[in-house]
Formats: sequence, C-alpha cells, structure tokens
Amino acid sequence: MNLAEFVHRYVQLAGGFEKPVALSAFGLTADETKTVFSTFDEDYHISRFLHFSCAQGQSYTISGEPVTHVMVDNHIESLL
Repeated sequence: MNLAEFVHRYVQLAGGFEKPVALSAFGLTADETKTVFSTFDEDYHISRFLHFSCAQGQSYTISGEPVTHVMVDNHIESLL
C-alpha cells in the first residue's frame, strides 16, 4: 500500500480527516500492517501527519510501540 492508497482508504474508513481508525480496518495481515505503518512512521515527511494511539482493539507493534488506531491530519494531502 503506497501513501496515496493509504490516505484514500483512511478517508473512506473515517469519513474525513482527523478521526481515529482502527489499524485492523485496513484489511491487511498483521505483518503487512506492521511493515506499512512502521515505514510511514519512520519517514519524517509522512509521520508528522500521522497520530497513532493505543485503545481497545487489535494491537500491532509499530516502530516498537503498541498501536491500535491511527488518525491522519488533512495536511498530508500536500504530499500526494
């Protein structure tokens, strides 16, 4: 999943920006989830628009931290 695909899918799931979405909602395997979101989190230009949280739900280890949800700032569109 590239950045444009992720943003499009996020907006579909959240109904807009700046709303938390469970990582499990993206329909990726556990390994794919870890790889995709860790890659985004490690890229400064992308990660500054992503806000990870840990709440109820399926937890994944993203960049060494337990994470269940992601919220995306609408300014991420400047990267697309």
